[in-house]
Amino acid sequence: MAMNLANQIGALAGAPLTTESGIGADSTASVSAVWKSPAVPSIRCKIKSSADCGYEQKSQPTSPCRSPILGGMRPDLSVACRAFAAEVMEPLTLDGVAEVVEEERVHREGGGRGGDKGGVPVFVMMPLDSVTMGNTVNRRKAMNASLQALKSAGVEGIMMDVWWGLVEREQPGAYNWGGYAELLEMAKRHGLKVQAVMSFHQCGGNVGDSCTIPLPRWVVEEIDRDPDLAYTDQWGRRNYEYLSLGCDTLPVLKGRSPVQCYSDFMRAFRDNFKHLLGDTIVEIQVGMGPAGELRYPSYPEQDGVWRFPGIGAFQCYDKYMLSSLKAAAEAAGKPEWGSTGPTDAGHYNNWPEDTQFFKKENGGWTSPYGEFFLNWYSQLLLDHGERIVSSAKAIFENTGVKISVKVAGIHWHYGTRSHAPELTAGYYNTRFRDGYLPIAQMLARHGAIFNFTCVEMRDHEQPQDAQCAPEKLVRQVALATQAAQVPLAGENALPRYDEYAHEQILQAAALNMDGNSGDREMCAFTYLRMNPHLFQADNWRRFVSFVKKMKEGKGAERCWEQVEREAEHFVHISQPLVQEAAVALAH
Repeated sequence: MAMNLANQIGALAGAPLTTESGIGADSTASVSAVWKSPAVPSIRCKIKSSADCGYEQKSQPTSPCRSPILGGMRPDLSVACRAFAAEVMEPLTLDGVAEVVEEERVHREGGGRGGDKGGVPVFVMMPLDSVTMGNTVNRRKAMNASLQALKSAGVEGIMMDVWWGLVEREQPGAYNWGGYAELLEMAKRHGLKVQAVMSFHQCGGNVGDSCTIPLPRWVVEEIDRDPDLAYTDQWGRRNYEYLSLGCDTLPVLKGRSPVQCYSDFMRAFRDNFKHLLGDTIVEIQVGMGPAGELRYPSYPEQDGVWRFPGIGAFQCYDKYMLSSLKAAAEAAGKPEWGSTGPTDAGHYNNWPEDTQFFKKENGGWTSPYGEFFLNWYSQLLLDHGERIVSSAKAIFENTGVKISVKVAGIHWHYGTRSHAPELTAGYYNTRFRDGYLPIAQMLARHGAIFNFTCVEMRDHEQPQDAQCAPEKLVRQVALATQAAQVPLAGENALPRYDEYAHEQILQAAALNMDGNSGDREMCAFTYLRMNPHLFQADNWRRFVSFVKKMKEGKGAERCWEQVEREAEHFVHISQPLVQEAAVALAH
């Protein structure tokens, strides 16, 4: 499209869409109730295979400027808005309402497959700043219109960060849930499920962070008094993204340990929103490190410390981590190994072969010391995860919610022997050792979901000189979760709106990793992220089709062209609402 939605709406004569249409931001009526369905034949697919359709499974979708349902050129969006305004003046008959409501039901349920026969539900990540520093809903009108649009597209629900730095900001044990209470009620009103992330990390400093939300003030004050509460590298650089796991069980936060603070926070959330648990709130993702991921902050982007595809750096030089290392070395009968981490592991932006520790031939990572250190470093991360996930499991037991943990998709230098960036992040994964199976087994012990990123990426899209291999990495994780019998969920690591990325997600979500995947699919997929770009006309058309395909599942016997045609029709129905969401979000 030559103009984005905001510009096209602005080109309309004067009045906002909500004034013309009669659908206000707080309206909960379905858009289908005011849009008259065009007279078209049934678009249920009666064809059983893509071969019968006469095109390949991966055939290109219908051109974005042509509508297979309405015929010919897609109407200009401004005309669509005026048509919408005219339509609402003409009441629908009961038959007309029933027809459109049925189409909406068919769209949401995956095109008439009926029942629970597989498919992957799609959630959408909310903006990081959905709740303001003043504990109110940010851009309330935009949020309301956006949630209504997502629901109309067949989205299962949303994911929202519940920031520790906002809720318990002022003093220990004083929780302000204000903005979250309103946002959760808004989701409930629109019939959307919620994945609530217990975000115990700082917002700001990672890929895609669009705002800054520090840790609670009283926590930052304690770090200022004792800088060793923060992760520390070998050069003494402190990282304020997440408290060092070295002090997990020590009463360093005004008489409480970090794990006690996390547990109290989750317990307060449970008690405050118990009426929504299991119905609206269906999943609790427990933050365990920077960006909410179970890892060390080994590749911090803030202040340009790290740049892709650097190997990162070990984060074990605070006094609490070094104390643990010393004890482990003494227990191993090698006290000389306990004074420091590797001193030959290079800098954040080195490549493996630049260092003695990570080089492929006779690298320190293969030495007895290297194996000792990497076992200790990765086991501490596993123990950290176990402490928090076991606490979450106990707190949310019998509430009907699932517990999930997010693991980072560190795909650069995956093709090397040492897998240096994974090692510095705490994943002891090398060419000779599976570092993800122990994580999957830990989560399986507690019935938690393994949530993994970078599922939208293809190997050839990444810098080949850095031996990036996201597809191979996703496959390894899928096999590890299969072996541990733990559910696998996915996310895209970077915003993507193109069909090429959608196709890759569809393939990854189907878990067709080997000949024995059977009916296994990802249990959910969370799409990054809700913003004005998502609601731009072409992006929205592709997204609606993507959601529908995900819900169809790997066992669907319908050709993709038919799925896309149904989605195209629904895009037309929901267009005014989507325009409203795009305009509101852009301001």
